[in-house]
Amino acid sequence: MYIQTVALKEVKFHALHGYYPEEQLIGCHFMVDAEVTFMPNGDTENLSKTVNYEVLNAIIRQEMEHTQKLLETVVKNIIDSIVSTYPFVITAKVGIRKLHPPMIGEIGCSYVELAYKSDR
Repeated sequence: MYIQTVALKEVKFHALHGYYPEEQLIGCHFMVDAEVTFMPNGDTENLSKTVNYEVLNAIIRQEMEHTQKLLETVVKNIIDSIVSTYPFVITAKVGIRKLHPPMIGEIGCSYVELAYKSDR
């Protein structure tokens, strides 16, 4: 049995996510990783039988444009949209790094990740 992985790593955004009003005003830089697995259909040249990473990118971009207070909400919305678009996905994992979050100290990034596993 084969398991296929399709992923996008370090997709960069400037977005307005954040709990505090000033974060939603000035924004921050983010990097998103998304990875999905599924059983390939066997037709490796048919784009409709796989997870199209251009569509994956569009899903991530759409959700990153919708300002949320918590990154937990953003990662869940991305996964929900992936699973809705590709119901044959076995697992999905999405992580978002907020680069240099606005708090005291030298912090490279904060990170939130959520994983999904199909019950099939």
